[in-house]
Amino acid sequence: MVYYRLEQVFLLREGLDAIELKETEFRQIRDFLKENFGISMGDEKRTLVYSRLRPLLREKGFSDFSQFIDYVKSDNSGEASVVMANRLTTNHTFFMREPEHFELLAKEALPWVENEFGREKDLRLWCAACSSGEEAYTLQMIVKDYFGDKGWNTEILATDISEKVLLQASNGIYSGESLRVMPNEWLKKYFTQYDNENMRVKEEIKRQVTFRKYNLMNETMPFKRKFHVIFCRNVMIYFDNATREQMAKRFYDILEPGGWLFIGHSESLSSADVPLKYVQPAVYRR
Repeated sequence: MVYYRLEQVFLLREGLDAIELKETEFRQIRDFLKENFGISMGDEKRTLVYSRLRPLLREKGFSDFSQFIDYVKSDNSGEASVVMANRLTTNHTFFMREPEHFELLAKEALPWVENEFGREKDLRLWCAACSSGEEAYTLQMIVKDYFGDKGWNTEILATDISEKVLLQASNGIYSGESLRVMPNEWLKKYFTQYDNENMRVKEEIKRQVTFRKYNLMNETMPFKRKFHVIFCRNVMIYFDNATREQMAKRFYDILEPGGWLFIGHSESLSSADVPLKYVQPAVYRR
């Protein structure tokens, strides 16, 4: 079979002992990802699963995939499963990614919040699957610029399943590569030089972002109040249609009437049976 030949080429190139990904092991990994993270891996992904997890087996000293699967399932912290999921998905992020969304947030979504909820002066914005924090801090800078000294509570919530990336996000230290499209005005206003290669987000921005561990596959959302804006971008691309629809319904339920949902440009909810109103590509409202 084609995937078998590709695996052999990979092994020869790496000079590794042959380790086979058996069909039963692939099914266990596939089912575990679906059940715990909503990630769908069809049979065509078997080579990808093999090639991306094989180096992880070498790092951990496992001689076969069954040992690795047992290790993941027995890790009570859940971090081993998160590492596996991250290896199998793309976690490329940087400041100002997909800038059209940030422009719409500043020009339409935040003015709507101000007009509709001016008495409360309490912005409720959730950055779901925030990864290493670039998106969450970008959102907070936009919020800071918009509300300024108007007396609003502008602390936002940012969540992810990985404690490792949440720690990185809390530190707020980023390389020039991550900041390559950041406006110079913001670099001067909201960052300080950390060392020769990295910059750090200023405390006035950091203390306005609350980072928490949260799995989007949890059946219940532990939030006391509904959100005005939710950003959940480039996550549902890994879900099948049923899981995507289920997630969209949860977002619908936790949004204020008229609230905004931003997803990734490579994602769509057009086939989902959810009464969200289409605004523009990857943007919806309740």
